[in-house]
Amino acid sequence: MKPFREAYQGRPPFASERRPPIATRYVPLPRSLGEYSRARVRPDVLAGVTVAALALPSAMAYAQLAGAPVSSGLYALLLPVAAYAVFGSAPRLVIGPEGTVSLLVATAVAPLAASGTDEYAVLASMLALLVGLVFLAARLVRLGWIADYFSQAVLVGYITGVAVVLVLGQLGKLVGVSSDEDGAVREALDILTHLDQADAETVVVAVVSLLLLVGLGRASKRIPAALLLVVLGIAASWALDLASAGVAVTGPVPSGLPSFAMPDVSRSDLGTLMAAAAAIFLVAFSDSILTARSFAARRHEVVDANQELLAHGIAQIASGVTQGIPVGTSGSRTAVNDDMGATSQVSGLTAAAMIALILIFLTGPIQYLPSAILGAVIVFAASKLIDPDQWRSLARSSRTEVVIAAVTSLVVVTIGVLLAIAVAVVLSVADVIRRAARPDDAVLGWSEADGRYVDVTEHPDAGVSDGVVVYRIQDRMFFANAHFFKRRLWAAVDGAPKPVRHVVLDASFISDIDASAEGALREVVDGLLERNIELHVARATVELRQRFDEVGLTELIGPTHFHGTIGAAVSAGGPAAGATS
Repeated sequence: MKPFREAYQGRPPFASERRPPIATRYVPLPRSLGEYSRARVRPDVLAGVTVAALALPSAMAYAQLAGAPVSSGLYALLLPVAAYAVFGSAPRLVIGPEGTVSLLVATAVAPLAASGTDEYAVLASMLALLVGLVFLAARLVRLGWIADYFSQAVLVGYITGVAVVLVLGQLGKLVGVSSDEDGAVREALDILTHLDQADAETVVVAVVSLLLLVGLGRASKRIPAALLLVVLGIAASWALDLASAGVAVTGPVPSGLPSFAMPDVSRSDLGTLMAAAAAIFLVAFSDSILTARSFAARRHEVVDANQELLAHGIAQIASGVTQGIPVGTSGSRTAVNDDMGATSQVSGLTAAAMIALILIFLTGPIQYLPSAILGAVIVFAASKLIDPDQWRSLARSSRTEVVIAAVTSLVVVTIGVLLAIAVAVVLSVADVIRRAARPDDAVLGWSEADGRYVDVTEHPDAGVSDGVVVYRIQDRMFFANAHFFKRRLWAAVDGAPKPVRHVVLDASFISDIDASAEGALREVVDGLLERNIELHVARATVELRQRFDEVGLTELIGPTHFHGTIGAAVSAGGPAAGATS
């Protein structure tokens, strides 16, 4: 065994042996291509072409959902995708226009300008620029950890609510009826009450589109169902002249690549967009880091949250200065990218190149695409966001988490997406406090079979020593759980066979204490002494012992009442088993 100083050669224990150079530390693509081989080219290129095929109709649909021209959605598939490919730390993640983010864009920009106008497009681009600046500011102060504070319950509820809003929001396109009502629920109810005004041709297009999407999706995940539907829809619309029959179509799409330009908006509009930018940042980053980590875990890769902040910030700014809209992470296209065998962000660069070719040579036919088809694409994609398995997993874990998820979904659907962000943050924090305030704890007994002290409620045959109560709390002690600790310890003492002469506190899970916890321990020690009961502490860490020394708890409890094992602490009060545990 070597001394730590010699073995680690002066490095701290949690540092990598060799940090990459600054150039590749902040630009991961060259590092990932360092061992690139010809065998990886084919899967990366095929994955990129397939992702581009899926992204094209989705981008147009989500641009319309955001209220922006379809060209804004297509532009967001160019430089932003290329920027993430260069700066992103997740080798298979796919970004671009996305349903949740587009819905937030519509919520923020719709009160400021008419949908589909040039003014609206400029405001949406400025919003993308602001979102990028929020990402970069978060990177400067290293806020990558904030993604860990969105509980699974909140995220499941939020995504489910967004899926419902997306479906309700497309109802008008699917039946050819418009509504002036505000809010997804009111708008949907208004459309349903006017179904007698539905356009028959539009309904047929919508129904056939949904059937094709479902059928092709079930046939094979690798079939670009949305792309095939778009191609068939354009051909049918042109051949049958559906526009003259009353079916709404996309209309002319500017050809060519976007130019670089700074969006010009008024100061009042800028202030309004800032709040929306913060909300989009929270949603986009949380969704992105969760998706990136889930796919990286399959291949034992690590995603750098702070690097993701930088990559998404640059991608959002790239979208803002090229007439695009704010972008997010596409879980569905990431899944396809992964399924096609992509090994690096070469697939992302390929996808961006394919979209550029389409914008240069193939924008003319897009004007014939029926809006009902784009609505069907959104509805089909939204339906896959609702995952029953995730709800069942929450139910198995905790009923409280199901309630939190359901409340979040309800707020998204009934009140709005932007307010739901605030509610989601509050619920996440409340969930953290709830868990911290009621940590796992146990009364322990000796198990001969396991050779250790175990929870007596799970092992009723475990042995307990006469006159001794062994209690364990499994968390750091601080203001949120200090009263819980006192209440539960006294309940353990009151429930034990009498007389109780010793209480052993298993401190192996207690990493630290604050002033409230210190006060609670003093109250417990004083209360035990009044009952002629001694307190012993077992398995306290060196850091916890130092903390006890600093605040005087060691002197209050007694220096000889600290023990390295539970068995030793129990033996101090009388005969015991398991003295080495």
